[in-house]
Amino acid sequence: MGRLQKILIPFAGLVLAFWFYSAREDFKPEMLKGKRVIVTGASSGIGEQMAYHLAQMGSHLLITARTEAKLQKVVARCLELGAASAQHVSGSMEDTAFAEHVVKEAEELLGGLDMLILNHIGSSYFHYFDGDVGHVRKLLETNFLSYVAMTVSALPMLKESGGSIVVVSSMAGKVGFPFTVPYSATKFALDGFFSSLRQEFALQNTNISITLCILGFINTDSAMKAAADVVLIPPAPKEECALEIIKGGALRQREVYYKYATIKFSLLLRDWAADLLDYLIRREYNLENLEKK
Repeated sequence: MGRLQKILIPFAGLVLAFWFYSAREDFKPEMLKGKRVIVTGASSGIGEQMAYHLAQMGSHLLITARTEAKLQKVVARCLELGAASAQHVSGSMEDTAFAEHVVKEAEELLGGLDMLILNHIGSSYFHYFDGDVGHVRKLLETNFLSYVAMTVSALPMLKESGGSIVVVSSMAGKVGFPFTVPYSATKFALDGFFSSLRQEFALQNTNISITLCILGFINTDSAMKAAADVVLIPPAPKEECALEIIKGGALRQREVYYKYATIKFSLLLRDWAADLLDYLIRREYNLENLEKK
């Protein structure tokens, strides 16, 4: 016991010292005033709510998604809420050329970029994996490769501004969940790419922050339609989730967890009791309702 204390007490001291040293300032909405921000997947769900929060904070916005009519409505609402400016470009992120085009539009329309929020996802199914390799490949194009393409295109502007990259991911990119195999694969890929890129930025003294956002079950229309009658845990509100993502990006946090306690406890179990976590996850589904789909 004495030896254990000799190890644990200095270790605890180091952890506390690091926590105090790395503590960030409190979030203030004015941090985003006048900032030039791209938000992808902004016609609905979390992306739409992020656009509204940023508009209220006085940001310059360029939003993108597939549906022109929905984007027009979001832009109009952003201007009503006080955005410094709000514009949109519509198209599909299945084509990495479009992803690069969005960044070029930001350069022309906004004159630079302070924050790149990558939030879009391609459509997938919520069911047992059907063995369709082509679907996995297509989803990787949208959920992963377009993120890479936009990041690469945005790096010159972000280096100039000392800006931020915010990557909206999921618990399905940290832990294996059933019924989301293709989706989960793309989210794990995001974690690997952006966590490694963050390390290279540190080695090269590149002043760009990367915030990876680990989300649980959120009450977006698409998530509720796909899984509300199967997942037994209550969904969290997309409005609050969107604000937490923005706060994390503005404070240049390494990772954002929403909701925090649930996500952190699950990650702790993943590292110390993986079999128990797997068992608890399997108990969170109504398989009878799944079979009815």
